[in-house]
Amino acid sequence: MRRHPTGWLAAAACALATAGASAQAPSDAHIQALIAEATANLASGDAAAQAPPSAMQSTDTRPVVSLTLDEAVKAALDHNLDISVQRLNPQLSDIQVASARAAYRPSLTSLLSSTSDTNASTSTISGASAGAAVTTTRNTFNGGISQNIPWFGGTVNVQLNNQRQTTTNLTALINPVFNSTWTGQYSQPLFRNFLIDASRQQLQIARINRGISDVQLRASITNTLSNVRNAYWDLVFATQAVEVARQSLDLATKLVSDNQTRVEIGTMAPIDVVQARAEQATRRQGLVAAESTRRTTELTLKRLIVGGTTDPLWNASIAPTDRPDFNPQPVDVEAAVRRALSERTDLEIARKNIQANDVTMKYLVNQTRPDADLVLSYGYSGTGGTRLDTIGNGVNRTVIGSTPGGYADALASLFRRNLPRWVVQMNISYPIGMSTQSAAAARARVQLNQVQAQIKQIELQVATDVTNAAVQVQNAAEAVQAAQASRELSEQRLEAEQSKFEVGMSTNYFVVQAQRDLADARNAELRATLNYRKALVELERLQQTTLQNLNITVLGR
Repeated sequence: MRRHPTGWLAAAACALATAGASAQAPSDAHIQALIAEATANLASGDAAAQAPPSAMQSTDTRPVVSLTLDEAVKAALDHNLDISVQRLNPQLSDIQVASARAAYRPSLTSLLSSTSDTNASTSTISGASAGAAVTTTRNTFNGGISQNIPWFGGTVNVQLNNQRQTTTNLTALINPVFNSTWTGQYSQPLFRNFLIDASRQQLQIARINRGISDVQLRASITNTLSNVRNAYWDLVFATQAVEVARQSLDLATKLVSDNQTRVEIGTMAPIDVVQARAEQATRRQGLVAAESTRRTTELTLKRLIVGGTTDPLWNASIAPTDRPDFNPQPVDVEAAVRRALSERTDLEIARKNIQANDVTMKYLVNQTRPDADLVLSYGYSGTGGTRLDTIGNGVNRTVIGSTPGGYADALASLFRRNLPRWVVQMNISYPIGMSTQSAAAARARVQLNQVQAQIKQIELQVATDVTNAAVQVQNAAEAVQAAQASRELSEQRLEAEQSKFEVGMSTNYFVVQAQRDLADARNAELRATLNYRKALVELERLQQTTLQNLNITVLGR
């Protein structure tokens, strides 16, 4: 029990006034001095003692916004910055999936070049007299398209090559000459990269990560909404605690007023009012502390439901309208654990990580196989240009006429398919001994077993957390019932003490003590009810049923 200096002064004065048999009784002058001091203190505090409850009201001039729990949840969904940031992660994952899928988009290729070679003639087939210069000019313009096949790791490449060549070589029969070649090639891995390759591994992992980002978003929303609900109930408790503190101050103020009336009619000594005034001052301090706590909890809630300092709610005073009702609910622990094991986001993320590790292990195991590629190529060639009519042989030829031609002749020859070309080849390589791929596959296998073991740890922890939360709900329900009974008894005791005090059978001390006990009992009941509501919120969060209970759907891809 707290004791105040003024309370000790009043007790000492009363003891001195009633101790006629004391060995060293104080003088009458000393007693009169104490009474005069008490009277002076009483007169100086009359204004505060008689101040109406409205005088203790806050001077807050901010606009008041009434807010329900559902409105707070909706505001958090719309404006919470943590959720807004988390919502961007699925978009980033979509970009990663698109980037991995880009490996299977067709690619266009082209080549433009022009070269000129000048060499001295050194033989009869060089096309010029000995030592004369022979100049050959080539203009190349190629185009093609290639694409990786998303099944079985194959690659398709189609190429159209074109070249125009002019020369001073006298042995040329076509000058200028146009050569066109069309080639289609397909490369197929038979062992390594057949079932999975680096591109397919990255694409599968990107898709798994996309699913993980959805789960993480759902987890972030669940945790944020749980925090919002807890912060809302904290604000409700703080608001009601202010009301309880104000009621306690009103009781203490009324006691001071009643005692002052008794002093004025001469049925009570002025010094007996000191204890009541000391209790009034203590209750006023309690009200100030309660209002300070309310402002702090209000700020905590605002942090979760506003989108910035420009939000109108940031500069308003929140008045929570919902009250934490107490309706004990039976908890099926077995069903709660089963639901948590199927709905918990941490377990779902762990399972998706196992999928990603499994994809990586399959890829690494595949890389230990022999590298055997089957390459099939087929195409046609075409030639066109100006044909020279000559007489004679070699460098002694004489051009007597020509047949004009050009690139169109080469394409026509190409489409007639008179000059086919095909290739079938097999490329094989296999490392001897332990390879880096084998070591990586062994390490991945161990890591996969480790993650699978961690899943069991998480499941056990989930069951433990949910069971403990269910126990906390039951304990909180029992605490509320006990607090309600204590508050009812405290109200009855205060009524009894006040009745006894009215007829002179009790003292200020017992009335003040009863007022304190009632205030503590009311706060204890509020706290117990709040703890019960927060225990239910925690149980829902651990089961990941917050969104279902609030009828909120998170849309994935």
